[in-house]
Parts: sequence; C-alpha cells; structure tokens
Amino acid sequence: PSVLDSFALLSGQLNTLNKVLKHEKTPLLRNQVIIPLVLSPDRDEEIMRQTEGRVPVFSHEVVPDHLRTKPDPEVEEQEKQLITDAARISPDVAQKQIQSLNKMCSNLLEKISKEERESESGGLRQNKQTFNPADTNALVAAVAFGKGLSNRRPPGSGGSVQSGQPGAGGIIAGASGMQQVPMSGAPAQQQPMLAGVQMTQAGQPGKI
Repeated sequence: PSVLDSFALLSGQLNTLNKVLKHEKTPLLRNQVIIPLVLSPDRDEEIMRQTEGRVPVFSHEVVPDHLRTKPDPEVEEQEKQLITDAARISPDVAQKQIQSLNKMCSNLLEKISKEERESESGGLRQNKQTFNPADTNALVAAVAFGKGLSNRRPPGSGGSVQSGQPGAGGIIAGASGMQQVPMSGAPAQQQPMLAGVQMTQAGQPGKI
C-alpha cells in the first residue's frame, strides 16, 4: 500500500507538471538561458557520474565551453566564408558540381559493393566442401575393415597371391586375411594373428 500511495502521488505531480508545461502561457524551455549558480574547482562525483567521467569539475574554466550556445569565432568565420563562396556560384555551375559529386559517389559505392561481393564469393569458395563425407567413410571402412569387399578371388590367382603382385587380388587377399589364423610351426598356445600382427600376451612384446 505504501508503494502504491507513493506511485499515485508521483503520478499526480507528473500530470500537474505536464499541464503546466503544455499551457499556452508557459514559455518554451529552449528559449531559456541556463545560468550556473554554483561554481567550484573541487572534484564533483555527481557530475562525474552524469557525464560518464568526461567532466570532473564544474569550474570557471569549463563553464564557457559546456554552456556555449554559439560556435567558436574561428568556426563562425569559416561558415561565413563558405556562405559567401556559395553565393557567388551560379545555379548552373552548382548543378554541374552536384552531378559530378553524385557521379563520384556512385562510382565509389559501386566499387565498394563489388569488393564486398568478391570477398563474399571468395569466402563461399573457400568454405565450399570439396569431398563427399559418405564416400570417404565408405573408403575408410573398406580399407580398415574390408566392409563391402567381395570374398571371391579372380580366376587364375590360385589359393594365394604372390607378394608384390599388383591388382585387386592383393586387396581382396589382404581383406580376407583379417581372420584369425594360427601361425605354421608355432605351438598351439600361441596367440592368433589378426591382419598379420600377432596379438601379444600380457607382459610379452609383440612380433610383426
């Protein structure tokens, strides 16, 4: 209830203030002059907070700059010179200069947009995928595990493939050789071979 009472009081005061400001007899605030009443060379933390650290003090040195409503005299002289130079130019010459400036700006915008398009297309080319992940996975599975390879040997290859013989027979033989077979002349307790590599017992080094 206390919060609601305070809110109702503030709302009523704001409505009253708005009515006063909107009244036709109230002068416009933009026509009023701000006069500094208190100037101090000491550091003011409240001003620091309101100005986000830009104005540490509100002294005689900074007041003319921060409460200035007109530009510097040098800037006023430059503006007067520019206005005088502009008044001397005829409308036709001014129109030609405007067209020339617009042409230069349009050419510059075209160059900028072209550079942006080229950079975007270059980035797309760099990010474009140059391989098929499914084919890569199938190839890796075929080489590592023999997945998808046929067990049939080509005619004339016999029961074994000679070492160094080129062709697909070596691949098929290598793929089919991934079954566990005992080594000839080895005792029965010896570990089986997996793809030509002897499985090591615990505590014994392996042999190729």
